[in-house]
Amino acid sequence: MGDEMSNKRIIYADQDEVRVVVPASTIEAALKDVPEGAAYEIVDSADIPAYRTFRNAWQLICKQIKTDIPRAKTISHEFRRQERRERFAPLDIETSIPAKAAAAEKKRQKIRDADAILQADIDNAKTESELKSLHDAIPFRLPNGRWVL
Repeated sequence: MGDEMSNKRIIYADQDEVRVVVPASTIEAALKDVPEGAAYEIVDSADIPAYRTFRNAWQLICKQIKTDIPRAKTISHEFRRQERRERFAPLDIETSIPAKAAAAEKKRQKIRDADAILQADIDNAKTESELKSLHDAIPFRLPNGRWVL
C-alpha cells in the first residue's frame, strides 16, 4: 500500500454512529465494508479526530466528523460514575467495620464533594476541548491500586 493510500479513510454514518474504514489495500476493496446504499466520504486520516474518548458521540455533518456535545457529556458522566464506583468500593467495606466506619465515611464524603464539582463542570462544558480537559483532570489509579487526586 502506497503512502497516499495509507493516509485515506472511508467514513460513513451507520444509524446513530460514525464508522471509519481503514483500507487494507485499495479504496475499492475497502468499499466492500460500506453497507450498500450508505453515503460515504473518502477523507485523509488527519481528518479523523485523534481523541477517541468521544467516538460514540461522533456525527457525520457536511462530510466532516463532529462531536455531539450532549452525547459527549453523557459519555463523560458514565466515566465519572464508574470512577466514583471504583473509588467507593474499598470504602464500602470499611464502613461496615465499626473501628473504620467514621474515617471511611469522611473519605466517601470527600469523594462525593469532588464528584459533585466534576458533575457540574461536565454539565457546564460547552466544547469538546472543555470536556477533554475535564477527563484529563479526573483522578486515576496507579498500578498498585491507589488513587491519585
